[in-house]
Amino acid sequence: MAREIVLDTETTGFEPHLGHRLVEIACLEIEDFIPTGRSFHAYIDPERDMPPDAQKVHGLSEEFLRGKPKFAESVVVEAFLEFVGDAPIVAHNAGFDRAFVNHELGLCARDALHEARWVDTLALARMRFPGMHNSLDALCKRFKISLLEREKHGALIDARLLASVYLELKGGRERRLELTATAATVAVAVAGQTTYGERPRPMAMRSTDAERALHAAFVRDAMKNDVLWTRFGL
Repeated sequence: MAREIVLDTETTGFEPHLGHRLVEIACLEIEDFIPTGRSFHAYIDPERDMPPDAQKVHGLSEEFLRGKPKFAESVVVEAFLEFVGDAPIVAHNAGFDRAFVNHELGLCARDALHEARWVDTLALARMRFPGMHNSLDALCKRFKISLLEREKHGALIDARLLASVYLELKGGRERRLELTATAATVAVAVAGQTTYGERPRPMAMRSTDAERALHAAFVRDAMKNDVLWTRFGL
């Protein structure tokens, strides 16, 4: 099984080197492009103000984030690194998320997550749909992925949407059929390994002697031809 991590972040702005920080991070674990149900999610105190334009995007206020764990605290950085492990990381416009994640890791003296580990779904989408709008919203609409639960940008919701988009970019329905066929093959193989012996208690006849006699008379009188089952005494 190929384990990957789908990641999304929310921030106070666009440029970590200008002092902007992470305020939310979410990761979903997928195996062979299918979510496993395991996830990591954290709101983060950015230790700075929240610009109004950024708040309009994700709806996270300075008041809401005040008192949340800082990225350098073990409940965030340690838990995040443990969850990600050595798996590839899937993100939309991965350079943006990578810059912020690595900036935060640098601030707490942790090693960066190297570029080779990141899979950029925006780059994949541009290869498949050159010259078209390839935002996450546009791709969801193109692939008919519901956006009903998404009122504002949120890292956890966007990671779920991105996992669905990533599956579509990697083959979509055809990929689902392939995975389903593989699962069916495994199920048949497991079933083939199961052996059945004789029943410890034979099942009792469900018909009476009189019912069986009536049936035999019906077959004899109504079925004039050489019916197959009469050869077996049925």
